[in-house]
Amino acid sequence: MGEQQSGWGGRPVFVVDGSRTPYIKARGKPGPFSASDLAVSAGQPLLARQPFAPDDFDEVILGCMMPSEDEANIGRVAALRLGCGDRVPAWTVQRNCASGMQSIDSAAQNIASGRSGLVLAGGVEAMSRAPVLYNSTMVNWLAAMAAARSVPAKLKVLTGLRPGHFKPVIALLRGLTDPIVGLSMGQTAEILAHRFGISREMMDSFAVRSHLRLDSAHKQGFLSEIEPLYDTRGNVYDHDDGVRPDSSLEKLAKLRPVFDRPVGNVTAGNSAQITDGAAWLILASEDMVARHNLPVMGQLIDSQWAGLDPAQMGLGPSYAMAPIMQRHGLDTPDLDYIEINEAFAAQVLACLAAWKDADFCREELGRDSAFTPIDEERLNIDGGAVAVGHPVGSSGARIVLHLLNVLQRKDARRGMASICIGGGQGGAMLIERTTG
Repeated sequence: MGEQQSGWGGRPVFVVDGSRTPYIKARGKPGPFSASDLAVSAGQPLLARQPFAPDDFDEVILGCMMPSEDEANIGRVAALRLGCGDRVPAWTVQRNCASGMQSIDSAAQNIASGRSGLVLAGGVEAMSRAPVLYNSTMVNWLAAMAAARSVPAKLKVLTGLRPGHFKPVIALLRGLTDPIVGLSMGQTAEILAHRFGISREMMDSFAVRSHLRLDSAHKQGFLSEIEPLYDTRGNVYDHDDGVRPDSSLEKLAKLRPVFDRPVGNVTAGNSAQITDGAAWLILASEDMVARHNLPVMGQLIDSQWAGLDPAQMGLGPSYAMAPIMQRHGLDTPDLDYIEINEAFAAQVLACLAAWKDADFCREELGRDSAFTPIDEERLNIDGGAVAVGHPVGSSGARIVLHLLNVLQRKDARRGMASICIGGGQGGAMLIERTTG
C-alpha cells in the first residue's frame, strides 16, 4: 500500500469506511433524535455493509460532550445497540468541540501500539437536547424539603419558595461560555476579528460561500457519507437542513450582532449553527485490512493537540497544524485539501490571517517565516459548519471523514483536518490517501 509508519509510532493506521447522519438544525425545542439514536442510525448501515461482524471490533470509542441522563458512557450504549455484543469494550471521550477527533486519535494510538486491530470511532451530539437544570437555590430548597420530616417543618420550607427558585440553568449556554476567562465562544471570535482586522463583510462573504458550497455539494451528490434518518412519524431527513441556498450578503447584513451588541460583527448568520448529528469511522491495522480484504480510504499519518489562550481559542487550528507541518517538512502547497471546522467565519479567517503572518508565526509558532497562504479554493470545498452545523461532539469526526472523501473524489494525496476547541485548544490530523 506504500504506507509509512504512523505519527503515533508503531503500526500504520488505516481508515476503511465511514458514515454520518445529516446534521439537523436545532429549532428551539428537543430534536426528534437522542444522541444515541443518532449514533445508532449512522452506524447501522455502516456496519451492515462490512464483511466482518459487529462483534469483531476490538473496541468502540465515541466522542460526546453532553450525553443525556439516560446515556451515561454513551459509547457503550451505542455499541450495545449496534450489536457489537457484551464482550466488545466501549468508552466515551470528551475534548469539547474536538471530542469526535479525539476518539479517532485514541483509536489510532491503540492500533499503532498493537492493542487493537479494528476500531469503530466517531462522535455524536444532540445539542437540541442539552439539559435544562435547576439552579443551586432550587437544589438547596429541594434538599431542605427532603430533610424536613414533619408536616410543620415541610410547611416552613415551603414558605421559603420564591420565583427565583424556578430560574433554569441552560446547560448549552453555560457550555458555550469559558469559565476561566468568562467569555462566550462568540466573544472570543469578536476578539480575533478585532486582532486581525476582519470586517463584517468578510465574515458574511465567508458564510455565504459556505452555504452555497454545501448546497452545491448536496445537489451534485458529493456527500455520499450521509445516511438518511427516519423518525417515528415517518419523516425522512436526508440532508443537512440548516443549509440556506438563498443566502446572500444583503440578507446577512440585516442580522444584528449577537455577542458584542451593538458594535460587534459576529452574528447568527456568520456563526456555526446549533445542530444534532453523528459520524463514525472504521479504523484498522494492516493485518485487519488484509484479513477482511477491506478497501482503504486513507491512512492517518499524524496528529497534534495544542493549547493557547482561551480568550483566542479560535486560533487553535494554527497552533495544532504547525507542529505537524514542521515534523513532516511540509508547507501549505503540500496539502491538497484542508478542512478547518467553521465555528465562526471570523475564527477561520483569523486562522488564515495568522498562518501567513510572519510575526505571528515567529512569536507564536516558533518559525523563522510565515507559511504560504492557504488557497481558499482548497479549503472546506463543500462548505463547513457555518452551513452544515456544529454538533460539538461530532464535528471532529465529520471533517476527517469528509476530507477522506474529498481526497478520493479529487484523486488527491494529502490533506489536513483541524478544529478549534473551547477552552483554548486546537487539534489537527494529517491524512494521506493510499493507492495501489
